[in-house]
Amino acid sequence: MSEERIQLTRALKSRHIFMLSLGGVIGTGLFMGSGVIINQGGPAGAVLAYLVAGVLMYLVMVCLGELSVQMPVSGSFQAHATRYIGPGTGFMIGWVYWMSWATTVGLEFTAAGMLMTRWFPDVPIWYWSALFVAVLFSLNALATRAFGEAEYWFSGIKVAAILGFIVVGLLAIFGGLPLASGEPAPMFSNLIGDSLFPNGISAVFAVMMAVVYAFQGCEIMGVAAGETDQPEKSIPRAVRNVVFRVLIFYVLAIVVLSAIVPWQEAGLMESPFVQVFDMVGIPFAADLMNFVILTAILSVGNSGLYASTRILWAMSKTGMAPRGLARLSKRGVPLNALSVTLCFALVSLLTSFIAADTLFMVLMAISGMAGTVTWIVIALAQYRFRRELYKSGGTVQDLKYAAPLFPLIPLACILMCSSLFIFLAMDPTQRPSLYWGFGFIGVCYAAYYVLQYKRQRSAVIAPAA
Repeated sequence: MSEERIQLTRALKSRHIFMLSLGGVIGTGLFMGSGVIINQGGPAGAVLAYLVAGVLMYLVMVCLGELSVQMPVSGSFQAHATRYIGPGTGFMIGWVYWMSWATTVGLEFTAAGMLMTRWFPDVPIWYWSALFVAVLFSLNALATRAFGEAEYWFSGIKVAAILGFIVVGLLAIFGGLPLASGEPAPMFSNLIGDSLFPNGISAVFAVMMAVVYAFQGCEIMGVAAGETDQPEKSIPRAVRNVVFRVLIFYVLAIVVLSAIVPWQEAGLMESPFVQVFDMVGIPFAADLMNFVILTAILSVGNSGLYASTRILWAMSKTGMAPRGLARLSKRGVPLNALSVTLCFALVSLLTSFIAADTLFMVLMAISGMAGTVTWIVIALAQYRFRRELYKSGGTVQDLKYAAPLFPLIPLACILMCSSLFIFLAMDPTQRPSLYWGFGFIGVCYAAYYVLQYKRQRSAVIAPAA
């Protein structure tokens, strides 16, 4: 059988999809970024910000769930956007999302290498980065099942770490575990002591985009739909489980952090999770959390490499990317698309050293906006799909899984995501990301219509020749 005729295999089970979505959300944004959110937004402000972002994630997940069950393809929202919004938007969101994840994967390699220097200070960072490149490439190249199993265990370690942290933190809050400093149990004095919003309510809006970034990655569930066994069962189950468990993990963890660590000290020097373990006197706390964060980074890199590869493969099947990237290995893996993605990830890794103030900042700005733009496109595609269903005489009963409260949910999702750009525009330090992000989106649309024009001219000229 030739490589061109092999299709992606449906090797991912329900447990893989659940952990894949969970792992895409639980990453360094929680383990490292939560301290900065608490410090800038205040304790209650941080809890409120994570709650609002969690609600937004729910809106996205139910919209994507409906689309993915109806159209379970590996291109996911890129294919949905092409079908229900327009091929120009499908082209744009595919390249924006691919570049976003490929850039992120490159950063993960460096971050993982830096973490290893804690245990091996004499070994150069690039040695470890090269090792992790080889490991993640192998996991993605062997077979889809190998990737799914690796991500299942990566995510399992993160979930176990968070659950353990919540239990330890609650015991420390109520006096079940004495603080190493000998101070009395804090209860909720740090959470509501000085002020619910010590830096003002405006500070909560300022950190909202960073909090939403922490939840982005849940949409990888849709990318995996094309390789999912029984998508009509596994995807709705993943939507239900992921949303509520992520909300519990995130919100409880932030409550515990805010109650134990004074907001003035949170996130200034190290991970707040390490701070809590140190405060209750748990030995080897820093090493333990260093391992968990390393796992989180590898998990994000693993998921990002998978998602960006599948998006690139799906675009190549429809002529939106070079056709050669559509070829699959005998194991049903898009090796060409995987190799191109990895090469771009390594280029983005180099720009963080040799062009940090120019090209690297542009890549990061586009990457930061990509997730929010993707969520808007998902909600708009679901809205257009449902309107098309009703116009053709269909009903909700015809759907195997339907997002509730239509059209309220997709419209609320679009409105909430769009409001995040207003918050960005109000912050002078984050405003440039809008220019670069929307500028790249404009370039993608322009490139699509130029390519379309050339194809149409070729089609007209060819018969005459």
